[in-house]
Amino acid sequence: MRSTFGLRLLSLVLCLAVPLPLLAKDAPSVGQQREDVLFWTQAQRTAQFPRMYELFPADRAAHGSHVHALPEGAPLAPRWDDAGITLAGYMSRHHLAGVMVLQHGRIRLQRYAPGFGPAQRWTSFSVAKSVTSTLAGIALARGDIRSMDDTLETYIPQLRGTAYAKVTVEQLLTMTSGVRWNEDYDDPHSDVAQMYRSACENGQPHVISYLAKLPRAYPAGTHWNYNTAETDLLGILVQRATGQSLASYLSQTIWKPYGMAADAYWLKDECDGSDTGGSGLSATLADYARIGEFMLDGGRIGGRPVIADAWLHGAMHKQQDVASPGHGYGYLWWTDADGSYAAIGIFGQMVYVDPARQLVIVQVGAWPQATSKALVASRRAFIKAVQRGADATH
Repeated sequence: MRSTFGLRLLSLVLCLAVPLPLLAKDAPSVGQQREDVLFWTQAQRTAQFPRMYELFPADRAAHGSHVHALPEGAPLAPRWDDAGITLAGYMSRHHLAGVMVLQHGRIRLQRYAPGFGPAQRWTSFSVAKSVTSTLAGIALARGDIRSMDDTLETYIPQLRGTAYAKVTVEQLLTMTSGVRWNEDYDDPHSDVAQMYRSACENGQPHVISYLAKLPRAYPAGTHWNYNTAETDLLGILVQRATGQSLASYLSQTIWKPYGMAADAYWLKDECDGSDTGGSGLSATLADYARIGEFMLDGGRIGGRPVIADAWLHGAMHKQQDVASPGHGYGYLWWTDADGSYAAIGIFGQMVYVDPARQLVIVQVGAWPQATSKALVASRRAFIKAVQRGADATH
């Protein structure tokens, strides 16, 4: 009896000596935690969107000593159709952290919500897609990417034998691979909510392992379907073609030479350390505005174009129809019938470029939903209000 009791007591002591984390259920992986961001509460979004690069592994895009100046211009007041709407009300209602408007390179409007300021960064979500696409345009100009007609397997051999093997770079840029994909942000079982959740396989990025298993739904080049994973794939292609991370290439080609004022950060895939091209870029509000100004300048630095002409033409002009009259899709940039174009991310992120008015309109925020028709309509109404304000003071 004593011997049995002694063994039980010893077993109990040994169990209590084991660190608690080993007794608990395994902690979620980095990929699983990134997927869970889609389902954060409003309080979590507001608190954590400025800290994404601290919460997850990230690479730094260093800024240089030269800063592209953004001098103050004449104040601009947005003019909504509804005279009862104010900028403060618009920002508060939609949980926006910052708004900035440049015209002719000068700051005409700059507003920050309490708790967020000029030195802080904010995650861009799918605004990063447009930046990744722009880096592809630079790689094309430099010859690192030889042709937009190249197939993906040329740069990513792991795609051989998959539905993506013969998809071209241009089809990736226009999201017309034809491979089946569900981008429903509200559905925890959709592809976009599952793409990072599985265990790492053979040291490959999550996205390659996930996309390699998907079937074809349409012939390549015939059907547009919004797909975050494909922009991650473009990011991998750029990184393999250039031999650099997206953050390093961004720093070398845009951030330092154009004169961004602060470091940016790009989140990394946990499996191979590559930067995720479809999301994960964090920067200050003013540096997002400088991205818009860089595009408005025709992708020129010091008067010299750094982006391939073919890419510029394709990115800024509609390549694909979308389910919205007057709007289209270029090379991972959204296009409008009036010649404007935009980088847009879920939860309210936007860099909007209006060449006719020489306007750049930027907002960052934490919408109460990833997206909705009402939220998109409110963003478009804000753009129109800024345009009216600019026209009234021209």
